[in-house]
Amino acid sequence: MAEGLQLRKFLAPEFIFGAGARELAGRYARNLGGRKVLVVSDPGVVQAGWTADVTKSLEAEGLPYVLFTALTPNPKAEEVMAGVALYREERCDVIVAVGGGSPIDCAKGIGIVSSNHRHILEFEGVDMVKAPMPPLICIPTTGGTSADVSQFAIISNPLERVKIAIISKSVVPDIALIDPITLTTMDPYLTACTGLDAMTHAIEAFVSTASSSMTDLHALEAVKILSSSLIPSIRNPEDQELRSQVMMGSLQAGLAFSNAILGANHAMAHSLGGALDLAHGECNAILLDHVIDFNFDASPERFERIAQAMGLDLRGLPVLQKKKLLIEHVRSLKAQAGVARTLAEVGVGVDDLKQYSEHALKDPCMATNPRRASKRDIEVVYEESL
Repeated sequence: MAEGLQLRKFLAPEFIFGAGARELAGRYARNLGGRKVLVVSDPGVVQAGWTADVTKSLEAEGLPYVLFTALTPNPKAEEVMAGVALYREERCDVIVAVGGGSPIDCAKGIGIVSSNHRHILEFEGVDMVKAPMPPLICIPTTGGTSADVSQFAIISNPLERVKIAIISKSVVPDIALIDPITLTTMDPYLTACTGLDAMTHAIEAFVSTASSSMTDLHALEAVKILSSSLIPSIRNPEDQELRSQVMMGSLQAGLAFSNAILGANHAMAHSLGGALDLAHGECNAILLDHVIDFNFDASPERFERIAQAMGLDLRGLPVLQKKKLLIEHVRSLKAQAGVARTLAEVGVGVDDLKQYSEHALKDPCMATNPRRASKRDIEVVYEESL
């Protein structure tokens, strides 16, 4: 079947983008029929003051709320279940998430369990969430995970030391209030890790076997915006225009990957993050140039368009030279962003790779990778990242 004739769907929540969007949470919670709100956030976001802005907007609408912040990076299954217990005990009927990927994924998990009445780990995979969640409003405070617009929820299972991916249109939030001002409190390292996560989303979505003309549009735009704005935003943390650009790049990447899904990079990063509880964005960044090297020959024209979107001049160059230039450019981006550690430096040993590769192969993101990978292939990419 010709590529243009393949069936593709595109799903996105309502979103409001711009300075001050976070302050609309109360109005939207009221519009969605809320009577009592569970606000899911984390201690760092509370300290930065963003959670208070949101709870003030709930108070202004006369909406009672209860705050749940007992969660850690890479939200754990038991944290989700503790949130569910509080949601039920307090008789909440709307969830508002304020934070990065962890609070948003935790909020999604709470929503899934509260309407489907089974343990969160039972929903792994694609389209396993049957009953719709309660209304969910997301206010992202990092420029990277795009959990606020995606149909993904990633939950850690510390007992098995794995992360599970839940992919379902039921987990797309009702509305995302995307306020770039919230990025001004991120430290340079978090800015770098989350920004490189967004870049990985865009690249993987563009070369995914489930890409479409709609996802391509958003993926390439994300690559272009992030290539020009991420490093300057790390160097000028107070610059709101640069932060807006990064947030827009993250949003575009999110719209792309939520619909085109991802690839080996994320499958391998989920495996690492589940085992070692590492920052997800850093896992992606460590692997990115090595996965591009592995995948390039399966889709050279697509990687060429990614390189052009990054501003590289490839005219008249042979394919091998184009590949080399792209990989060198990605390595240079990582170095400028200050994400320089290797897998060995974050605690990965050669003996671990067999197990990590097995977990990565089972991850749903692997299904849309442009090149079919064997367990040995994945082990080799991990080895090269040591």
